[in-house]
Amino acid sequence: MITATEVPAAEGGTPVRASFLVFGKPLVGAEEIAEVEDTLRSGWLGRGPKTERFERDFAAYIGARHAIALNSGTAGLHLALNALGIGPGDEVLTTPLTFAATANSVTHVGATPIFVDVDRRTGNIDPAALERSITPYSRAIIVVHLYGRACNMRAIHDIASAHKLPVIEDAAHAVEMRYDGLAPGRLGDIAVFSFYVTKNMTTGEGGMLVTDDDEIEEKVRVRSLHGLSRDAWKRYSSDGFKTYETMYPGFKYNMTDIQASLGMHQLRRIEANLTVRDAHWRTYAQAFTGVTALRTPCEDDSSRHARHLFTIELNLERLRISRDGFVDALKAENIGAGVHFTPLHTHTYYREYFAGREWDLPNAEYIGERTVSLPLSAALTKDDVLDVVAAVKKICSYYRR
Repeated sequence: MITATEVPAAEGGTPVRASFLVFGKPLVGAEEIAEVEDTLRSGWLGRGPKTERFERDFAAYIGARHAIALNSGTAGLHLALNALGIGPGDEVLTTPLTFAATANSVTHVGATPIFVDVDRRTGNIDPAALERSITPYSRAIIVVHLYGRACNMRAIHDIASAHKLPVIEDAAHAVEMRYDGLAPGRLGDIAVFSFYVTKNMTTGEGGMLVTDDDEIEEKVRVRSLHGLSRDAWKRYSSDGFKTYETMYPGFKYNMTDIQASLGMHQLRRIEANLTVRDAHWRTYAQAFTGVTALRTPCEDDSSRHARHLFTIELNLERLRISRDGFVDALKAENIGAGVHFTPLHTHTYYREYFAGREWDLPNAEYIGERTVSLPLSAALTKDDVLDVVAAVKKICSYYRR
């Protein structure tokens, strides 16, 4: 006889946990709180010296010449395309298996996103499909290091070089990722990072753009703050009032010192937190070995994974439940989960934007209907992770065909 603890909570059984485990819970320590308090007491709340310090520290961590702190990763993608001169009539090649901001940023500059299929094993953009998608209108490539796994940057670099296309790395998941020992920003022309609350390091909302290109850095820095002349934020500093010039009709995309106060300390702990997330990752991978209803992420020793998202791919042929039903069943067990991602070409806006166009993206669609993201944060305890394992196994067992 099946007991109440073996029956999913969605079917009337007892939940694995008494309290809800939030998906993507950030780890914020006393250092961040004290730094924010110091900033509030200083009276300098906008862009200022702490933002500059955070930029220097981040550039040093990545190994890049320049880092520009912004109010979001989305702002970084928009500025990257803007600085490269991408506009109406241009096409930008990217993956459909990403958050909407990647493609939305292309439409913000008036260009057209062209979706390229992914490798079914990794979820990252497929270089062979990328090359087949290039047209005379192609002007740039945006790669996404999905879940924190490096794209095949050697192949992508060769393709981009042959067609003289700049490469933007959407590294929203990938601060700690390394490929051939290099961080994002050293692998393409520009890299953009997100510090949203669910990311491996957070400033609540925020992002960073990095590049080794001096001309791109100059354009992005000026355009990120209304197009004002460089260092215009210093005009009210103790050095005395300084006039400024509007150099470009720019944007209000700058980071504040309040956000930077969080980021400075998040960055200092990022390697230690990666060790914790890696341990949680290995617990999941080992625990799900032999569970035929799902597939765990493939391993790749040639690069360092940032361990941002641990995804399971459901074997729907072996289950009596859909992917969305699986996520709901986890929620009933008091386990938060996510979906990363529903392919963008299936979303309402892009279906209408490309009305009548047929996309050949079978791998992205396959992954998009089967993937579930499990909690993976340095804020989790070992018991939290074991609760997730118990809930996943419970659901797989009950709903197996």
